[in-house]
Amino acid sequence: MTDRPETRFLDRASPPHIMTLVLLASLSALSMNIFLPSLPAMARHFGTDYAIMQLSVSLFLAVNAALQLVIGPVADRFGRRPVLLAAIVLFILATLGTLIAPTVEVFLFFRMCQAVVVAAMVLSRAVVRDMVGEAEAASMIGYVTMGMALVPMVGPMLGGALDELFGWQASFVVLLICGVAILLLTWADLGETAPMRSSSFRAQFAEYPALLRARRFWGYCLAAAFASGSFFGFLGGAPFVGSEVFGLSPSLLGIYFAAPAVGYLVGNGLSGRYSTRIGVDRMVLVGTLITTGGMGTLAVLFAAGLQSAEIFFGFFVFVGLGNGMVIPNATAGMLSVRPHLAGTASGLGGAMMIGGGAAMAALAGALLQPGSGAGPLIAMLVATSLASVAAILYVIRRKQTIGA
Repeated sequence: MTDRPETRFLDRASPPHIMTLVLLASLSALSMNIFLPSLPAMARHFGTDYAIMQLSVSLFLAVNAALQLVIGPVADRFGRRPVLLAAIVLFILATLGTLIAPTVEVFLFFRMCQAVVVAAMVLSRAVVRDMVGEAEAASMIGYVTMGMALVPMVGPMLGGALDELFGWQASFVVLLICGVAILLLTWADLGETAPMRSSSFRAQFAEYPALLRARRFWGYCLAAAFASGSFFGFLGGAPFVGSEVFGLSPSLLGIYFAAPAVGYLVGNGLSGRYSTRIGVDRMVLVGTLITTGGMGTLAVLFAAGLQSAEIFFGFFVFVGLGNGMVIPNATAGMLSVRPHLAGTASGLGGAMMIGGGAAMAALAGALLQPGSGAGPLIAMLVATSLASVAAILYVIRRKQTIGA
């Protein structure tokens, strides 16, 4: 299918409006970060250490990555609509659980259950690929993820304000309200887009080796994983650099953290505007080169002694910009290798990005020690960015030589 099918808003017999997909993906992103400013208050509420409370982030990401491997195949078998509706209902129930949890153990259990909302992100991309061809899919995914880019900027600020006004539970009340609203919107607007499948799971799994043996699929996955690894490495290491190296206050550090999000918003806008005419592979290549150029320049400036918080955080605009071009286009590429397994490809690719990114964040934390400065983090990010360039160059060369 190369032409976008007609969509009629709030008509379950037609494909969804793009705004519905934006809101679905945004719910997944909001659930990841809105409560972060409340972690100290939550630790006090449950009478536990801050380190234990931080498990609400790492455990959520771990379950998030694992679920992405399951959600895609299930949605390929049963369809996007029923899986999305079921996932949002489970998210709503899990959010209720976090609000009434009497102990931190119960809270963390329901927090892990909240990770089912990742279906909204995975399947919003798969729905796009169901509707249109590869190049236009990259453009639409760019617009979908451009909406998501606003959430990392707004979510923590909203959560912090809610915490001061009403307490930490207010963030989870907002998630509950958003979950109910998006459930109703999905019910009313999202018609089924997946091709009808009559095969059993056993027959479906028999097709997976064709996807796993596709070298272009792995090339796109690795390009996206290494590019997003630069951002996750920033998340893992920048708080240390900002507070310990540059002595920034928490409020000022929060402002500087918007730098990659601003770049990501612009990069997604460029993907939405130019992917159709320029092509997926070239957009990914340009994005990886922008990220690598930004990190390489930052390394040179630091080696020359030009070390300041403004220079350090300012150059992460290029990481966000590059990611905004790489991720939607690489996602469209990996979904197009075997279009009939788009849900599976979206889940596997997303799991690689989240899992690889979590590893980069952990590595950044391990590399940065008192007195180390920002150098180890910058060196790691230069290497990660170069790896993303190598991955997309492999894809391009393979297409040129054998066309597959």
